[in-house]
Amino acid sequence: MDRRRLTSLHHYRFHDAWTLAAAPDAVYAVLEDPDGYPAWWPQVIGVTRTGDDSGTVRFRSFLPYDLAVTARQGRRDPAARTLEITLHGDLEGWARWTVLPRGRTGSTARFEQEVTVHKPLMRRLALPGRPLFLANHAWMMRGGRRGLAALLEGRAEGI
Repeated sequence: MDRRRLTSLHHYRFHDAWTLAAAPDAVYAVLEDPDGYPAWWPQVIGVTRTGDDSGTVRFRSFLPYDLAVTARQGRRDPAARTLEITLHGDLEGWARWTVLPRGRTGSTARFEQEVTVHKPLMRRLALPGRPLFLANHAWMMRGGRRGLAALLEGRAEGI
């Protein structure tokens, strides 16, 4: 197997768009608070700050393994409602949120991520496991969308 093919087995690009019944600024405010993620995103099982703009994050979705990364703030642009981080550890790369207005009162939270997997188990199972890894990511993103929507709905109702 050539080196490019092997590298591509460990490389992932993700794009998701969450339609939310909340104002873009309200969505951005939740997304810019990494300490709050475990409260609304079930698959984010831990966030520990290591500095003003960095921390460690642990994820676990449907499959029985955790991913641990060190995240460092990259771009943070409240005017454009864009947040970007770099990731190191089990995943190496970046992730970005962009929150856009949708209609008069809603928003779309666009998530983009490009990473290379370094977790040994995932690298060993790269070829046969890829469909499962993609499904695991999709499961995680659905959980996050549901959790964020519920949190924002509760805030709108004054809960």
